[in-house]
Amino acid sequence: MRNPTRSAPGWFAVALVVISATLLPADVAMAVEPQKPLEDPFSDDRLKMVDEQIYARGIEEPHVLDAMRNVPRHLFVPESFRSQAYVDSPQRIGHGQTISQPYIVGLMTSLLRLEGTEKILEIGTGSGYQAAVLSRIGSSVYTIEIREELADQAQGILERLGYDNIHFRVGDGYQGWPEEAPFDAIIVTAAPPDIPERLVEQLKVGGRLVVPVGRYFQDLMVITKTEDGVKKRRVAAVRFVPMVSNPDD
Repeated sequence: MRNPTRSAPGWFAVALVVISATLLPADVAMAVEPQKPLEDPFSDDRLKMVDEQIYARGIEEPHVLDAMRNVPRHLFVPESFRSQAYVDSPQRIGHGQTISQPYIVGLMTSLLRLEGTEKILEIGTGSGYQAAVLSRIGSSVYTIEIREELADQAQGILERLGYDNIHFRVGDGYQGWPEEAPFDAIIVTAAPPDIPERLVEQLKVGGRLVVPVGRYFQDLMVITKTEDGVKKRRVAAVRFVPMVSNPDD
C-alpha cells in the first residue's frame, strides 16, 4: 500500500498519527469483544410452563420452581418434537418410553420434600430430564435405567449440559443401588405392580419413596420410612409406563 505521508506536509503526517492513535483502542476493543451466547428460543415457553402448569396447580416450593425454570426440557426430547416440549402432556422419547408431563415432574419432585443436601436414587432415567431437575436441588443423584440405549443417550445429554453430580447405572431398578444405600429420597418414574420392598430397605429412616403403584389403575404413593415401619399416603391417580425387570418386556 502506498504510504500517503511521503508526499504530505509534516503537519498532515502528525494529524494522521493522532487520529490513528485515537481510533486504535476502539478498533481493538471491537476485535476482542467476547461473543454473546445464543439466546434460548424456548425460555419464554419454559417460564410460562412453570407459571401455568406447576405454580398455578399448587406447587410453590421455590427450589422446585427454580429448577424447572432452569432445566432446558426441550433438549431432553427428540429434536422433531422440541416445539411440543413445554406443552401440558407427556412426550414420547422412543423405546416405548415417555418424558412425564411437566406437572407430574414438579409434583413428584415436591413430594420428596428436598432441602438441598440429599442423596437421591432415581429408578428410570428415561430421557434424563427428571434427573436434571433433581440434581439442581439435591447434592447427588444416582439414576438407574434398564434400557442401555436410553441410559447412554441420557448420560450424553446430561454430561454435555454440565450436570456433574449425577451417577449412572444400567440395570434392574427393582434391585436399587444397594452399595450406595441408604438414600434420603427415592423416586420411581415407572409403575411397579406393588411397592418394591428392596427400595424401601434402601431408604434412610425419615426418607421418602415416591412411586406410582399398580397395573392398569395406578396410584401415586408417598412411602415414608419410620423407626416402626412405613407410612403410606395416596396422592393421586396417575398413568405411567410399567416398571420392568427385563428390558425386552
